[in-house]
Amino acid sequence: MRKLKVLTIFGTRPEAVKMAPVVKELAKRKNINSKVCVTGQHKQMLEQMLKNFGITPDFDLGIMKPRQSLTDILTNSMLALEPIMSEFQPDIVLCQGDTSTTFAASLSAFYHKAKVGHIEAGLRTGEKYSPFPEEMNRVLTSRLADFSFAPTEVNKKNLLKEGISEDSIFITGNTVIDALDLTVRDNYKFESDELKALDLDKRIILITAHRRENLGKPLKNICNAIKRLAHDYSDYTFIYPIHMNPAVREVANEILIDLPNVALIEPIDVFDMHNLMANSHLILSDSGGIQEEAPSFNVPVIVLRTSTERPEAVDAGATVLAGIEEDDIYNIAIELLKDNKKYAKMAKAKNPYGDGTASKQIVDIIENQCIVNK
Repeated sequence: MRKLKVLTIFGTRPEAVKMAPVVKELAKRKNINSKVCVTGQHKQMLEQMLKNFGITPDFDLGIMKPRQSLTDILTNSMLALEPIMSEFQPDIVLCQGDTSTTFAASLSAFYHKAKVGHIEAGLRTGEKYSPFPEEMNRVLTSRLADFSFAPTEVNKKNLLKEGISEDSIFITGNTVIDALDLTVRDNYKFESDELKALDLDKRIILITAHRRENLGKPLKNICNAIKRLAHDYSDYTFIYPIHMNPAVREVANEILIDLPNVALIEPIDVFDMHNLMANSHLILSDSGGIQEEAPSFNVPVIVLRTSTERPEAVDAGATVLAGIEEDDIYNIAIELLKDNKKYAKMAKAKNPYGDGTASKQIVDIIENQCIVNK
């Protein structure tokens, strides 16, 4: 028996967080030849994550360029993956979630007749353009996947409705819960100089907003709601690590820059972010990962989107879907900040995304089912 050749491909910061525990688990297995390829869809933020987790990619495609289009990401990734796939000839390609890198990886694997393992499979909103382009990325990847690693029973049901074979679906929980064991510490000391300079003894409201479908008017609505909240709750510290996308920065700086209790800071690494989340009172976010992570910290999340592919957290009472209208966001936040019983109920909700063993389960399944002969 030769070693099973596994190529893990990812390109964005959230993918790196969720794939790091899988990469580390693969490295423990003596009968697996594991290699890591990054596309560089997010360059600076991705490099930061890799350094923090101690992961050195075997291949770095370096595709990122200013204001790149979705077509740029997909085609450049596919072209750059071609020689790597031909040289390494993986038995299975692992990809995660719903980015353009994910779809490129799965399609390239299909072209080279390698198996596809899709981690975090089965998330759906049922709306073609929300989130855009993520909804179609994950739908198309599911059609190419040989192994669908679904975080929850809801995700499995979504896949079954689309005709995906039940034999290829495995409920594992979400690997992001595994990552928390690598990042969150007692008496943590922040690395970010900007965070060190803030009064973190005050109650913290953490904000992340950057999704492509929220650019423009929705993001202006979000920032205007935050501005009103910051005015009403001057004794709170509002912290907004701003995404590198210039379209996000322009709006945030225009509306929030001069507010004394709003800190617009540079993106922070995952260790700082997870520990900041753990010490927050409330989170307003359009991030998918935060909807999964925050319940582990008993911190309510107001989801700044019109739909979510993570209904389990809403059903569990850990998150609330606010939409993208200024008044709706403001009113939901005010209600939580004023109503202690409602806040406490959300804070105590159980995290529905697993027990922190997803990575081990995934690698066990790969080992058991991808038998390779000489």
